[in-house]
Amino acid sequence: MKSKIKKTTSLVVTILALAVLILIAINTGSIKVTPAQLFSGLFIKYDPQVATIYDLRLPRIFIAITAGAATAVSGVLLQAVMKNPLADPGIIGVSSGASLVAVIVTAYLPSLYMTIPFLAMLGGLISFFIVYTLSWDKGLSPLRIMLVGVAVNSCLTGIMSAFSTIGGSTYSGAASIVNGNITLKTWSDFKMLIVYVLIGLVAAIFMARSCNLMGLEDKTARSVGVNVTRNRIIISVIAVLLASVSTAVIGPISFLGLIVPHIARLLVGSDHKILIPYSIVLGAFVLLLADIIGRTIASPYEISASVVMAVVGGPFFIILLRKSRQK
Repeated sequence: MKSKIKKTTSLVVTILALAVLILIAINTGSIKVTPAQLFSGLFIKYDPQVATIYDLRLPRIFIAITAGAATAVSGVLLQAVMKNPLADPGIIGVSSGASLVAVIVTAYLPSLYMTIPFLAMLGGLISFFIVYTLSWDKGLSPLRIMLVGVAVNSCLTGIMSAFSTIGGSTYSGAASIVNGNITLKTWSDFKMLIVYVLIGLVAAIFMARSCNLMGLEDKTARSVGVNVTRNRIIISVIAVLLASVSTAVIGPISFLGLIVPHIARLLVGSDHKILIPYSIVLGAFVLLLADIIGRTIASPYEISASVVMAVVGGPFFIILLRKSRQK
């Protein structure tokens, strides 16, 4: 009973905190509005201040929320399917593969812009397959996957930076993907992102029971009638989809898919039927918070959310790595 109360309280508090954070994000900058003024300007009568917020700030806020939820759930799924608490879309190279494709399309094939999330997913899948293949040696070792993933990620990131540098007039668009920048995003970016993310999140929730079964030994899971290989492939594809479409729009966000699942497990436990929905809310909160910090800490200049997450996530990753080694 206490456990159920704790989980419910954690979810409600996080949702309320996210709502407050959205109001703070709306008022971060030179233009400030009250909740009543915001509601009136959006739904009742035209307000130039609210119109400016609608065009410039709200797309950024909703993209941060959507991408944060997608990246966090991707981390949850990858950790479940790989049985590796250190798995993260960025660390194992999925995000860099998706980013590379997104940068190439943005810089050289702008006519295919609306297909970027789908093409980025293919890039993420190829990168994931390369890491899996190079890591295989009579089985998969979590440490080997991590080391190969870091190498593949480094290689693809270097190629991606080169492409973005020689992108000519489209440099700013490609650079925003490389740098994890949400500043220049619009409602069209959000509309493109939300469709793919909703599909991925719904699929992830439906696979929650399978994620729980992935925690068992393969022999045990097969003994109760679970097709382990099929479930592993399906969960991996969903995870890559979520990480890739998020990366295609805002660029790679380091450590978000690593930090959020661990915090979520501490608050609501390891049951994926609860862990996945809670990670959606917590992931949205964490990325939006990182974006707000980046906008305010060096005002009037901005630090991208990816930089903020890297600074916070690096020490967090080292702590997890030390604990993993001790175990």
